Amino acid sequence: MTHADPTPPGEVATPSPAGARAGRRRAKPRRSHTVAKVLVASLVVLGMVAGLGVTYLYRHYSGNLTVLDIDDQLVGERPDKVEVAGPQEPLNVLVMGSDSREGDVNNIDGLTGDGERSDTTLLLHLSADRERAYGVSIPRDSMVDRPTCRTEDGAEIPAEGYQMWNEAFQLAGPACTIQQFEELSGIRLDHFVVVDFEGFQGMVDAVGGVEVCIPETIDDRAHGIYLEAGTRKLEGIQALNYVRERYALSGGSDIGRMKRQQAFIASMVSTVLSSDTMARPDRLLKFLEAATESLTLDEDLGNLVEIAKLGYEFRGIGADKIQFMTIPNTVDPQDPNKLVWTDDAAGVWNTLKKDEPLSRRLRSDVISAGKVPGSSSGGGDSSGSGSGGGDGSGGLASDEALEAAGLCTT
Repeated sequence: MTHADPTPPGEVATPSPAGARAGRRRAKPRRSHTVAKVLVASLVVLGMVAGLGVTYLYRHYSGNLTVLDIDDQLVGERPDKVEVAGPQEPLNVLVMGSDSREGDVNNIDGLTGDGERSDTTLLLHLSADRERAYGVSIPRDSMVDRPTCRTEDGAEIPAEGYQMWNEAFQLAGPACTIQQFEELSGIRLDHFVVVDFEGFQGMVDAVGGVEVCIPETIDDRAHGIYLEAGTRKLEGIQALNYVRERYALSGGSDIGRMKRQQAFIASMVSTVLSSDTMARPDRLLKFLEAATESLTLDEDLGNLVEIAKLGYEFRGIGADKIQFMTIPNTVDPQDPNKLVWTDDAAGVWNTLKKDEPLSRRLRSDVISAGKVPGSSSGGGDSSGSGSGGGDGSGGLASDEALEAAGLCTT
């Protein structure tokens, strides 16, 4: 992490008097506010306000995207898609966060010459009936059997057992991570997205920051972060350090950090779709600029229209049916600093492959986009109450899990 000057203990970072989340309390966003509407409305409104043609804006933002063809890098046969009942096919998108050390913002931990790694890997599964969505995080410290991979220049990397999950990205980029995921899960991916840290920070800054609830003061000045306890909006390097912090929070646990990242993403989604952002063309412009500049996508998803189509698929899903969880895991018996997946992990992958709702047991520790921890939208409800079963309700993270991740429970 960068060793930027943190907020001195005597100078508390002042919470914003009105944030995107505060706006959401005053006027809860309608379910029709989808990512697609953000993109389409942004182009039209910004085209009129800025005096620029919609065609120009479309070309500009599409031109910002990096498109990657990985077909020649994939080795062997890929899993078949399972036929399921529903008006459409389920969609599976693998999202990877890149910690490339290129650039001042990306090189946040002072490491150099060690290639590009993936701190974050998340499967986004959208059901065929478009009534539920799951985000399943995979710990970077998971020990797995890495398959044979191929680099961009065609060099083959032999398979090797008992390797850390994120090493695949370092060795051969997103293609190797995709191959690793498909072989271990049996799920055929439809798309992939890679987001770099600099772009993440730009998206947060573009919407005026994202509100978080910090239960206890974070004092980790050795890694460039000091934040007083309380509810506040984070921007810039502080937001980036907050989602990557694993020393003063979470007891060094990557699991706790992932839980905190899930809550931050849920809050960021609410911020982007809030009236405070939707009514601000300048914020929409900056958000689209930062988002498109930071994304690397597969060829089928590599333009603004296709991204809008993907966003449109979420139009009928309530925020409470968008749930984030971590693949079931336990401490590696060979190394207490590493993790291994439990037998329940196979149950999660098989259920998603068949596009069935996850049971309450498999969803025993989720964070819902409709119940962000510490927010007024019900984030303190950790009882898991609801209709239960596989209907998308219940199974919310316990207070103990939220506290371990450094999140508020009320």
